[in-house]
Amino acid sequence: MIAAFCKRFSCAGAKYGSYFYRAMGEVTGAQLIAESLKAQKVEYMFGIVGVPIIEVAMAAQAAGIKYVGMRNEQAACYAASAIGYLTGRPGACLVVSGPGLIHALGGMANANMNCWPVVVIGGSSDRNQETAGAFQEFPQVEACRLYSKFSARPSSLEAIPSVIEKAVRTSMYGRPGACYVDIAGDMVNAKVDRSTVRVVSCCPPPPVSLADHGAVTEAISVLKAAKRPLVIIGKGAAHGRAEIALRKFVKMSGLPFLPTPMGKGVLPDDHPNCVAAARSRALLQADVVLLLGARLNWILHFGLPPRFDPDVKVIQVDLCAEEMGNNVRPAVALLGDINAIVTQLLECVHKDGWKYPSDTEWWSTLKDKIVANAKISKALALQSTLPMNYYTVFHHVSQLLPHDCIIVSEGANTMDIGRTMLNNYLPRHRLDAGTFGTMGVGLGFAIAAAAVERSRNKGRRIVCVEGDSAFGFSGMEVETMCRYNLPVVIIVVNNNGIYSGVDPETWKEMAKMGDLTAIAPPVTLLPEARYDKIMAALGGRGFLVRTVEELRSALQLSLSDWEKPSLLNILIDPSSDRKQQEFPWLTRSNL
Repeated sequence: MIAAFCKRFSCAGAKYGSYFYRAMGEVTGAQLIAESLKAQKVEYMFGIVGVPIIEVAMAAQAAGIKYVGMRNEQAACYAASAIGYLTGRPGACLVVSGPGLIHALGGMANANMNCWPVVVIGGSSDRNQETAGAFQEFPQVEACRLYSKFSARPSSLEAIPSVIEKAVRTSMYGRPGACYVDIAGDMVNAKVDRSTVRVVSCCPPPPVSLADHGAVTEAISVLKAAKRPLVIIGKGAAHGRAEIALRKFVKMSGLPFLPTPMGKGVLPDDHPNCVAAARSRALLQADVVLLLGARLNWILHFGLPPRFDPDVKVIQVDLCAEEMGNNVRPAVALLGDINAIVTQLLECVHKDGWKYPSDTEWWSTLKDKIVANAKISKALALQSTLPMNYYTVFHHVSQLLPHDCIIVSEGANTMDIGRTMLNNYLPRHRLDAGTFGTMGVGLGFAIAAAAVERSRNKGRRIVCVEGDSAFGFSGMEVETMCRYNLPVVIIVVNNNGIYSGVDPETWKEMAKMGDLTAIAPPVTLLPEARYDKIMAALGGRGFLVRTVEELRSALQLSLSDWEKPSLLNILIDPSSDRKQQEFPWLTRSNL
């Protein structure tokens, strides 16, 4: 039976491969889609196959595109969008019609909010069945316009290469985002003479634009006049590959910098000018902010009081003109490519020989706050009580992680505390819930990162740090990891709930009181759920962790195992919380 299965699909692969490597008269829609994606340098495809797009996935493999079959379309779209961020070229997400496409909409919305390029290919109803109640019929092109930069259906097989090129180009150019291409079911296996199909060349990388020279000069003047300057490094600087120019600029200018969550690693977190450990103080007291590829949205408290000085001057650097002035009118607006603009700023600083002094009161204030916060975190980390708290877990995890590992993180306290304690030293080495605050992205992101690392053969580890609630959104993707032998290390920080949970004894007492749907707090999850056994059942390594010794042993073993994925189910105190914040990111309910 297995031999027959393999023969069937190897024959199919040979069939599709023949169209790519031999000059033949006819080509199918599936092959045109695959060829067009490959021509646009799309190297990865994630999806779930079914009618009518099975042949598209097979043709993609035959064309040399790496196909990863996922367990949920939403996770597949998360993975494909992460490819766009990590490589600069969009990944493809392949989904079936109706519900399959609807599931992917969450990933498309997340990509748009994160400004990551991704191309979604969706099968749809046959053209001659439209409005007749076809199988999974849905107005897909119209629906996707709310979640994408571009949404279209090729009018014919001959139009497929042009539409695919426009989708790829639109996903990358300007502010990156999601694009959708709809493929009618009857077009997948329909054939057309290759000579009638116009060859479309690969779209080049996005054009680089410089900021106005006068505006750059004005920005430097504003920085020179600042008493309490601050550079904020956003995700856009990471996507724009601005790390080399930024490293030189910070060194030459002597300015303190603060990374946003996914701006971490553009410059190393242990850089002497990094003031992430004094985040609230830096934002509150800065009088001039150089905003590099970050938005003044909820993550940065909209740039408004009481989180910011009401008189703060913002030098805004962005490639999207419409973003300029959102919430706070910039003192100087620098429109263009971030890497190019930082290079412009660097040239001005170099020419003037200016450097912000290291002995100012501002630097002393920031350094004092960094030391004070470090003491509080260390005291929490060194607590020896059981169950462990967040800080103890992250203290020991941070000691064992390789400096070049890619950290994927999601959850509430898990992500927020992990952001402050798990350092990044390289750009684009942290992936998290992002601008949309999306839970469930973690395993899809980790799979994408692992696929890229395997392709590049650089040997960097992927460590996925999850809250137990966040893990549940896409937990079955551990089967995907096991199926493809992706050596991802998943760390589930398990507090039995959303924000907080209850211990097993309390749960038992509540169960005796009656129907748990009327009694159990809405934030609780099953106490001490055995997520480790799920991983072990699928062929990976699963570890139940209660103590520091078990944590260190399991993590060391997992990091050394390159053959299969691992999951550490770390049971912590259900009431564990983060240290008191001067300004929380969000207004929390009083639980």
